[in-house]
Amino acid sequence: MVRNISKLVALVLVAGLAGCASDEFNDLDQFMDEKRSRPGGVIPPIPAFKAYKAFAYSAAGLRSPFDRPIEIREISQLQSVSTVEPDETRPKEFLEQFTFDSLAMVGTLSRAGIDWCLIRDPDGGVHRVRVGNFLGRNHGKIVEMTETYVAVIEIVSDGSEGWVERPRTIKLAGLN
Repeated sequence: MVRNISKLVALVLVAGLAGCASDEFNDLDQFMDEKRSRPGGVIPPIPAFKAYKAFAYSAAGLRSPFDRPIEIREISQLQSVSTVEPDETRPKEFLEQFTFDSLAMVGTLSRAGIDWCLIRDPDGGVHRVRVGNFLGRNHGKIVEMTETYVAVIEIVSDGSEGWVERPRTIKLAGLN
C-alpha cells in the first residue's frame, strides 16, 4: 500500500513538471529580446560634491527657547545683583524639596481675611502658601499672588561665585 502511494506521488510530480515545459511564455521572451536589442541609456554623472559649511551658533548667550519669557512686571521686581544672597541659616519649608517645574497651582482661598494659594506637589499633596513662603530648590520666595498665578523670585548662582534673582511664575492649572 505504501509503495502504491509513493508511486502515485512520483507520477503526479512528473506530470506537474511536464506541464511547466509549455511554450506559453513566447511573448515574454520576445519582449525581453526586443528590450535587450535596444542601445543602453546614458547614466547622468554624479553631482559635484558641495563642501560642508559649518554652522556657527551665535545665540548661546540668549534666553533658552524652552524657558518661559520674563514678563515686564517681573523685571521691575529684580534687585541689584550685589545685594542678592540666599539665607542659608533659614529653616527650609516643605515645598523647597521639590523642583519648581514640578509644582502646580490648583486654586486660591481666603480664610479669616488671609489670602492663600493652593499648590500641588508631584506626590499629589496640596499645600497652602501665601506671600513670603518659600518653594522650589532655588530659594524661591513668593512675592505676589493672584487668582490665576503665583509670582516667585528665585535666587540662583550667576556662575561666577555670585547670586542673581530670577523671576518665575506658576500659573493656575488649566490656563496654560
